[in-house]
Amino acid sequence: MLKRYDPQKENIISAGIDIGTSTTKLVISRFSLMNMAGGTHMPRIEIIEKEVLYQSPIYRTPLLTASSIDIEAVERLVRVEYESAGIVPGDIKTGAVIITGETATKQNAEEMVHYLSDHAGDFLVATAGPDLEGIIAAKGSGAYEFSKRTGKTVANIDIGGGTANAAVYRSGRLCGTCTLHIGGRLIEFADGKIKSISPPVQKILRQWGADLKIGDSRNDPIIKKLTDYMAEVIGRMLRRELRENDMPLLLGHEPNWIENIEFIMFSGGISECLYKYEKAGSSPAQYEDIGEVLAQSLRDCGDLAFWSWEKPEETVRATVLGAGTQTTEISGATIHVEGHELPIRNLPVYQISFNHDLEKGLHLIQESVKKAVEMYDPQKEGQNFALYLTALPYLGFRDIQELSSVLLKSIQAKPKPEQPLIVVLESDHAKVLGQTIKVQESKQSIVCIDQIKVEHGDYIDIGSLLQTNVVPVVIKTLTFHQ
Repeated sequence: MLKRYDPQKENIISAGIDIGTSTTKLVISRFSLMNMAGGTHMPRIEIIEKEVLYQSPIYRTPLLTASSIDIEAVERLVRVEYESAGIVPGDIKTGAVIITGETATKQNAEEMVHYLSDHAGDFLVATAGPDLEGIIAAKGSGAYEFSKRTGKTVANIDIGGGTANAAVYRSGRLCGTCTLHIGGRLIEFADGKIKSISPPVQKILRQWGADLKIGDSRNDPIIKKLTDYMAEVIGRMLRRELRENDMPLLLGHEPNWIENIEFIMFSGGISECLYKYEKAGSSPAQYEDIGEVLAQSLRDCGDLAFWSWEKPEETVRATVLGAGTQTTEISGATIHVEGHELPIRNLPVYQISFNHDLEKGLHLIQESVKKAVEMYDPQKEGQNFALYLTALPYLGFRDIQELSSVLLKSIQAKPKPEQPLIVVLESDHAKVLGQTIKVQESKQSIVCIDQIKVEHGDYIDIGSLLQTNVVPVVIKTLTFHQ
């Protein structure tokens, strides 16, 4: 009698924690994984469902001083929210801690991220950096899905307390990103007077010869002139026409897409001022900053009326929802991993493209390992890295044997050759390659995974082996902008 094929299903819990310039929030989600291949085929495990189980209230981000985050207060807040959600850190199998906006410039941002990823779950990712923030927000706001569904070119502009992060998508493909120093907390008030003015805004005021200083009235007309100017700069950024005098507001690189934008979507705290999605009482009391005025300037800006405005699915929670639900990928099911080596966090990726030519590719490996050591472990402290092998030709058994012996030989150039050899493959060869390496060198620890698309210079986290014999993988860019 034929055995009935029963698709295997597994649920894993994901957490997203977003520590932003103004606010901190948390989301808990459940992913359902299932083998989508028929019973006689190679397993193909996919995330078939994502369900948000719990969303925290929106907290003011706890700071010790203007330049440092209150790590203990953030951890207490996370602990309280886990309790409210009815979970413990051990339940968390994937997700992301993302430090966004101006918070990523705090002295202890990196320490905060690593502390949380050690305390908030068995496998929780740490990410920061303006480009990634824009990408994650575009996924949480619905802009990415909208572009995929319609084939249109859409820019999501996520504006929080300190930065405006734009990510442009066409047909679900990332076209480019750009970040500006534009946000609600660039000027803050107390008792009807100006309490602080951020350095980028001070530069603009100096360019104008404008005299706005701490202690002036919050109703000074120069403030509205300033937010109107910010809205126009966003328009010029979207058209890739930034001017010399706009440069104090640019954070990092200029707009790097070539496509013409058709739709725009706003997310972040400022879009909450535009759309008012949140229930009264779910977020902190009215901020003492320029957020509402900036939202009004966006509404009134003739430049921005040039594009069709699409409403976001999420406003202030876009980044945390993107972090908790959109950052995880699932490896192929035919992989070779040694469970005791997992999870592995913050692993830089070095890409070796074979260009469909085995001899040339094998020739590149030894040189590439030396370059990866120079790049990622210049002090020879033993920072491990993953080798990402792409554009492989058809490989027969002899080719796999040759590839594995070249890999084993090349890792002798590492300061600690006894570290796990971590190989990520675009194609479906991980199990056979891992087993062949093990036969050739039984003492070598190996993590060999496939069906993952990464980019040269990305960082990846590889989670613990799941029952479905796959591993969750999170691809990220770990850059703490100074």
